[in-house]
Amino acid sequence: MTPLELLSRRAGIISEFADAGGETRRPTPAAQRSLLAAVGLRADGDAQAATSLADLDRANWKRELPPVIVVDVNRQPITLELTLPASIDSVAWRVTLEDGGEVAGRLPFHEMTLLERKTAGEHPLERRLMVLDTALPIGYHRLETVHSAAMLIVSPRQCWLPKALREGKRIWGVTAQLYWLRSKRNWGIGDYGDLQHLLRSVGDMGADVVGLNPLHATFPDNPEHASPYSPASRLLLNDLNIDVGNLPELAQSEEAQQIIKSEEFQQQLLDCRSETMVAYTAVARLKRRVLRLLFNAFQTKQDGDRQRAFESFQRNAGKYFGRSCLFLALREYLSSIGHERLDWHSWPEPYQNPSSAAVCRFAEGNKDLVTYQAWLQWVAECQLAEAASLASGMVLGVFRDLAVGADPSGAETWVNRDAFISGARVGAPPDAFSPTGQDWGLPPFNPMRLREEGYRSFIELLQTNMRHAGGLRIDHVMALQQIYCVPAGRAPSDGAYLRYPLDDLIGVLALESHRNKCLVVGEDLGTVPEGFRERLAAANILSYRVLMFEKDDQGFVPPSSYPELSLAVAGNHDLPTLHSWWEARDVGLKERLNLIPSAEATRLRAERDEDRKQLVAALQREDLLPDGAPPDIETLIRAVHSYLSRSRSMIALVQLDDLTGEVDPVNLPSTSDEYPNWRRRLSLSLDEISAHPRLEALAQAFQAGRAARR
Repeated sequence: MTPLELLSRRAGIISEFADAGGETRRPTPAAQRSLLAAVGLRADGDAQAATSLADLDRANWKRELPPVIVVDVNRQPITLELTLPASIDSVAWRVTLEDGGEVAGRLPFHEMTLLERKTAGEHPLERRLMVLDTALPIGYHRLETVHSAAMLIVSPRQCWLPKALREGKRIWGVTAQLYWLRSKRNWGIGDYGDLQHLLRSVGDMGADVVGLNPLHATFPDNPEHASPYSPASRLLLNDLNIDVGNLPELAQSEEAQQIIKSEEFQQQLLDCRSETMVAYTAVARLKRRVLRLLFNAFQTKQDGDRQRAFESFQRNAGKYFGRSCLFLALREYLSSIGHERLDWHSWPEPYQNPSSAAVCRFAEGNKDLVTYQAWLQWVAECQLAEAASLASGMVLGVFRDLAVGADPSGAETWVNRDAFISGARVGAPPDAFSPTGQDWGLPPFNPMRLREEGYRSFIELLQTNMRHAGGLRIDHVMALQQIYCVPAGRAPSDGAYLRYPLDDLIGVLALESHRNKCLVVGEDLGTVPEGFRERLAAANILSYRVLMFEKDDQGFVPPSSYPELSLAVAGNHDLPTLHSWWEARDVGLKERLNLIPSAEATRLRAERDEDRKQLVAALQREDLLPDGAPPDIETLIRAVHSYLSRSRSMIALVQLDDLTGEVDPVNLPSTSDEYPNWRRRLSLSLDEISAHPRLEALAQAFQAGRAARR
C-alpha cells in the first residue's frame, strides 16, 4: 500500500464501499488528500503522507493509556492496552467512580500479555494487555495509572425499552412537525401549548406516542432559515415554539398586556394565524417583542421560586450551554449594528474565538442580553417538560428527533469547533434518488477528536435531546459507523466515507438511553452498510421502516415481514404525503420546478403506476381493500394504516398530514428557494383534528391491528 493509502486507513477513510446499486466505489487520491487535510493530516505527496503517518505512530507510542475506554458491564473483567517502558516492574492503578467511590490495585507489568514492542531511543517500550479483574457499575469513571488517565465508560450495551414493549405490547401514535399545528390561541406557529393539546387528544384515543420534528434552535436574526435539520444548535431549543400566552410573567407586565390588546398587534396576530405557511419573520417579530418585556418583568418582580429554578437550570445545563447563549447574543448584536456577514467564520477575528478577550468583554458588558437568551431556553425547557408530563399515562409520550448535524455558521460549531471537521460536509454518494450525490452542508464530527475528548460532545448531545422524551429518533443513524464526507469545494461525487467507532458510540448511546429512560430509533434509510442493521438490533435500537421502501421482488412486503424491533410509518418529511403519492402530484411538482426533465417525469409516472398496483395488491392480500376499482383517498389512507397496524413493528405511526389529507409536501429535498420548505401548515386546526372522523377511524384501526399482534 502507498503511504497515502496507509494514512487514509489510519485516519478512518474507508477504501471502498458498495453504492445503492451494489457497485463498488473507491475514493480518488484527491478526495483522500482533501479529507485528510480536513481532519488535520497533511498528505500532499508520498513523503508528506509518510511523515504524517510516522507522527501518528510516535504519538500513539507516547500514550500510556488510550483516551477513552468503553466496555460492556456484562463482559468484565475489563481489558485494555497499556504502553510503558519495558523496565517497569508493576503498575499501580486507580478507578475513581462517577459517584466518588474508588477502586485501586497493582499489577505486575511483565505478567501481562505482550502485544507489541518498540524501541524509542534508549528506552524500549512495550504494549501489553492489562486486565482489571474488578466489577464496575455502569457510568462514567476515571482510570488512572502513574503518568496517565483515561475516561472509562461502563455501558449496559443495549438501549432501554419500556416494560410494555418488552412484554410484547405493540403501540401506535402520531408524528407531527410542531410548527405546522394550528389553533385559535397560537401565534401563527405551533407551540408547546399545542403539543399539550395534541398529547391529550390522541392519548384519549389510545395513542402511546407523539413524534416531533427536531426542536433545535434556529437563528434569531434570520427566522426564515427554518429547516429543523440545519439548526443553529442541537444543544438548544427553538424559542419560537414558546407558548407566550401561558407564561406567568404575562400577568406581571402591564406593558406587554397593552401591546397584545392593541388593535395593530391583534391584526398582525390574526394575519399570522390565517397564513397557509408559517410567516416566520412576522411571528418572530411578534413573539420576541413580547418575550423581551416578559423577561424584564421576570427580572423586576424577583419571584423567588422561579429565580431559583432558573439559576438551577443554568448551573446544570451542560458545558456548552452558556457559550451557546453567548453566541446567540453576540450574533444578535452584530446583526443589530448592521454586520452583513453573520457566519461566525466571517465575524471580526477577535469574535471568532469564544475564549478571546474581546468575547469576554462583550459577555461582561452585555450580561442582560446573554441572560435573556438563557431565560428563553429555560422557558422553552419548562414548557416542553410540562407537555411531556401530560404523557405520563402513555408508554412513550413525547418522541423527539435528533438531526445529523448543525449549520456550520451556528452556535454548535462556534462553541466547540475542535469537535467538528470544518473542511468537509456531510452528504450522500450518488444513487438512484440523487444521481449526482448530495451535500447536506453540515460539518461532521471529527472521530479522532471525539475519542480524544472522551466522547463528551456526543454525550452532551444525547443528554440534551433525551430530556423530556420517551423516545429519540436519530437521523441518518449510519453516522454511528460511517458518514459520507464531501471535502469543501468538491462535488458530492468526489467524497469518501469516514469511519467512526461504532461499538463505542453505541455503548454511550445505550448508557444515556437507560439513564434517561429513552427508547432509541435509528433512521436507517439509504445506503446501509452490510451487517449494520443487525448490529443496531443487537443493541435494541429500533429500525425505521417506511412503507414505500419496504419492497422486494414480489412487491410490498407483508406486515408480518417487518422486524419486531422497528418503527413503521407510511412516509416521512422527505417524502410526498399519501394523497400526493397516490396521484403522483410529487412528480408533477418536480417537473414544474424543473427539477427533473419531462422524460424522467414520464418514467417516474410509469413507475408510480406500477407501485400503485403493487400497493393495492398488498392491501387486498390483507383483505383491507375489495377487488375491483381503485380506492378513493379516504379508503386508501384507512387501508394503508390498517396495514401498518398489523406489522410486527413495536411502534406504528401515522403522519398528521396524512390524517388531515394534505397534498403539498412539507419539504422537497434538493431545493431551497425553489420551494417553501418547512413552512406549510396543516389545513385543519387541532380542534378540527380532534373532532375529525378520520382520526377516530384510524385510532380504531390501530387499536384493532395492534391488539391482534400481541
